[in-house]
Amino acid sequence: MMKHDDPGATTVLHRNGSAVAEPSTVEDVFDDTYREKEGPKPPRRVVWRNVILMSMLHAGAVYALFLLPSASAATLAWSFICFMISALGVTAGAHRLWSHRSYKASLPLRMFLATANSMAFQNDIYEWARDHRVHHKYSETDADPHNAVRGFFFSHIGWLLVRKHPDVIEKGRKLELGDLRADKVVMFQRKYYKMSVVLMCFVVPTMVPWLLWEESLWLAYFIPGLLRYTIVLNATWLVNSAAHMWGNRPYDGNINPRENRFVTFSAIGEGFHNYHHTFPYDYATSEFGCKLNFTTCFIDFMCFLGLAEERKKVPREMVMARAQRTGDGSHRSG
Repeated sequence: MMKHDDPGATTVLHRNGSAVAEPSTVEDVFDDTYREKEGPKPPRRVVWRNVILMSMLHAGAVYALFLLPSASAATLAWSFICFMISALGVTAGAHRLWSHRSYKASLPLRMFLATANSMAFQNDIYEWARDHRVHHKYSETDADPHNAVRGFFFSHIGWLLVRKHPDVIEKGRKLELGDLRADKVVMFQRKYYKMSVVLMCFVVPTMVPWLLWEESLWLAYFIPGLLRYTIVLNATWLVNSAAHMWGNRPYDGNINPRENRFVTFSAIGEGFHNYHHTFPYDYATSEFGCKLNFTTCFIDFMCFLGLAEERKKVPREMVMARAQRTGDGSHRSG
């Protein structure tokens, strides 16, 4: 299967409007030398603890849906705010900043994104970024943590309910992750991750409505707590599942990742997935800037405030050339 990225330089956008060429320095480009091992696949080992916990979480989220009419407008608004903060911790933080190094963030912004990432509770930044780099480098193979070839359920949630394929572990150990280990914010969050998750994912979302506008503790826990958390999880998982199965492929018709508008909306900009797997180092994950892409708007605003800089962008001519050469014919500008 023909895969992924055009070698070459990105354009780095500076705050003063200047642009310079710079190569990608992260191991996020597909490795077409990898070959799956011949013979029978290793047995699938179910992690029953995860099955039970995920079942309880989703049951709690379903119950929370019936509580929505009883919640105050302030609680619903707070739930949305928590959703957006959580999502940014994944999209602008673990994904675009730490997995792909597609822009640079100041210490205050990195601290915010790490805190937001703890609110999202999807493994610490170090582990999330490691697994995501493996996903890009070995996409749709045995070494891909959520290999979509194994079906929707596996790529959506099933991969979290079973032991990792040995190739995922092996390839993850061989990645160069020195940039993550050198980031004190990443390693601080990793060290205190469990404590930060309890505080940011459950205590803060619950206590704010209870203390500030006297929402019942029951509603405050189930709606901005469990329901919001479950929605963030599934919005992220849809990038791994739906965006690898349904949609068009205007940039590379030879790979599974697709452009999926529903996922773009639910995951605040991460559904331009054919583009992202073709050009993984582009900070916008799309050629269309802020269009349907709140995460890109957020990063641009952080650059305007001086809290971020050096956004990597694929040159327009490279995008057009790639779409014409390997796209499925559905590409259109704007």
